[in-house]
Amino acid sequence: MHNLKTFTIGTTLSLFLLLSIAAGAFAAPQTTCPVMGGTINKEIYADYKGERIYFCCLGCPPEFKKNPEKYLKKLKEMDQEPEKIDTDTTKK
Repeated sequence: MHNLKTFTIGTTLSLFLLLSIAAGAFAAPQTTCPVMGGTINKEIYADYKGERIYFCCLGCPPEFKKNPEKYLKKLKEMDQEPEKIDTDTTKK
């Protein structure tokens, strides 16, 4: 009985860990510009599909807009995620 209980707890923890990783639960907030690789400036950003992506300089947003998915993939590879933004325009 003890082995079954240990197996169940271990299986549950393993499943939780896998689901957390798949959901990006361990990704850090964005600190790096996905275009040039510099430190972000929170005054320079682009909003894309409910996320705010920050950049290091004014030249980066136009480059990001040419191929947003490429740069979002780079952020994911750096284990960083963009800031989620509220896109509900019905709220006041």
